[in-house]
Amino acid sequence: MSAAGMGAVPVDGGFAFRVWAPNADAVHVVGDFNGWDHAADALHHEDNGHWYGEVKGAEHGQEYQFLISNGEQRLLRIDPRAQAVTNSVGNGHLYDHSRFDWGDDEVFETPGQHELVVYETHIGSFVPSGDGGPADLHDLTGKLDYLVGLGVNAVELMPLMEFAGDYSWGYNPAHIFAVEHTYGGPVALKNFVREAHKHGIAVLVDVVYNHFGPSDLSLWQFDGWSENGKGGIYFYNDHRSSTPWGDTRPDYGRQEVRDFILDNARMWLRDYHADGLRLDMTPYMRKVDGFSGDIPEGWEMMRMIAEMVRTEFPGRLVFAEDLHNDAAVTKVGHGGASLHAQWDNQFVHPVREALITHSDEHRSIPAVAQAVMHRYHHAFDRVIYTESHDEVANGKARITSEVRGDNPSGWDAQKRATLGAALVLTSPGIPMLFQGQEFLEDEWFRDTVPLDWERAWAFRDITQMFRDLIRMRRNLDGDTAGLSGPETRLVTLDDDANVIAYVRSTGDGQHVLVALNLTGHAVQRKVTLPGGVWRVRFNSDARRYSQIFGDHATPDLDAQDGEAVLDLGPYSAVVFVPA
Repeated sequence: MSAAGMGAVPVDGGFAFRVWAPNADAVHVVGDFNGWDHAADALHHEDNGHWYGEVKGAEHGQEYQFLISNGEQRLLRIDPRAQAVTNSVGNGHLYDHSRFDWGDDEVFETPGQHELVVYETHIGSFVPSGDGGPADLHDLTGKLDYLVGLGVNAVELMPLMEFAGDYSWGYNPAHIFAVEHTYGGPVALKNFVREAHKHGIAVLVDVVYNHFGPSDLSLWQFDGWSENGKGGIYFYNDHRSSTPWGDTRPDYGRQEVRDFILDNARMWLRDYHADGLRLDMTPYMRKVDGFSGDIPEGWEMMRMIAEMVRTEFPGRLVFAEDLHNDAAVTKVGHGGASLHAQWDNQFVHPVREALITHSDEHRSIPAVAQAVMHRYHHAFDRVIYTESHDEVANGKARITSEVRGDNPSGWDAQKRATLGAALVLTSPGIPMLFQGQEFLEDEWFRDTVPLDWERAWAFRDITQMFRDLIRMRRNLDGDTAGLSGPETRLVTLDDDANVIAYVRSTGDGQHVLVALNLTGHAVQRKVTLPGGVWRVRFNSDARRYSQIFGDHATPDLDAQDGEAVLDLGPYSAVVFVPA
């Protein structure tokens, strides 16, 4: 191969083109630069099924496609590595990454896993757009000051690779190297990342490698070859092709497909300065049906991505949505996939169940305790949450609506939703919020319905509670370092009283006590603690957070003899620090 990489790459005086089409008889590149003349620019055949050529005078921004000949077939195909497209069934755009001025963005450092507070957002629905269509990255950039005020230091973007149509969750990527044109394309993403970094916010990109499409796929039978009516060179052409989203699982056993995926993961970190990746639904990379039928190459693909990030981008992160309680996903070394963290079903499901259970006597405090204490290999290799795009859609709702669908803004709903937030932001793990959770958005998630930002004003006091919890989680005031420490000790588990308390600690002896009452009335319970006086640092029942809260006067604790009495308000979380 010559020096230029894959796809369309800027060279002196033009662009070089390289494409993998092992079953083609001939390949031409056609576009604005040659008047779309099908005979003008033939690529020459290289080893391993690659085709290469250079076109002098081809310029950034021009449109192009590959013309592939296979026997009698003449196939116009969008470049699989097109960095920008006119739309999912249109043309590729020639794009030169070097034209963007990153300024001093290289000085931004991704927060460590113990420091992260993640905010998951869907670009198209985060804010109402001015034209009635989906919001875009420019709209999201306009909300960075809001996110800074909230206190989060990482934004996880739901998938933004070019998809079919203008509305989507993003999990149907048609062109994985191109930023969705309705979101603003590559320049808009770079602007967003640069501005996010200026605001002290890391950017994580959600990527989909368990399937492609299934619609608007130029990759489908890309060079005219396939078997069994399947997808051709980029896909499995046997039973392994089948996923819940179509017969489009990539063939992880082919080196060229592995390179395609690895180069894509590398692109987000290198060319867009992303701080990390979230791999969507990894069980469908490593299992045929997500539960059985091993695909060893899929597991190896996961590991290769993680090792690439660890080796080439130290400090950046890669998470998995695995949800199978498999410690090997975050194991480093033999047999492990080496990812930094995984979304934890051992937290979200028991905690949500405890929050939405109607009767206090049926709430399982041992299950909540197990959720808090669960770990894989260390305190921060799991992402914990009560709301995510999956948890609040497709028949599932926001916590407030699950608690009281007839009154999602009432006392019960407010109290239990904020109790869940306190659990997320004080338990070991990487805490994550879903857009609007901080102002008790009660609509289930849809990509066509923007957040109701009037609620951000109506529930501004609840939002202040989230701010205070996040400040403590990040130790921004210097007295709650224990919440980002590696050690957690359970000090009370009372299933009869529905009370749980635990101490979070650093390795050098800084402690924070968290106590929660998961019942609808005040309780008093004796607890054994490290000796000394513990000062109330935060009380979720404070009326400053909601006019309908009770302002229960939880006192400081004097544990000089190693014991003290917790006095907690209904459905309340209290954080204590040593006086």
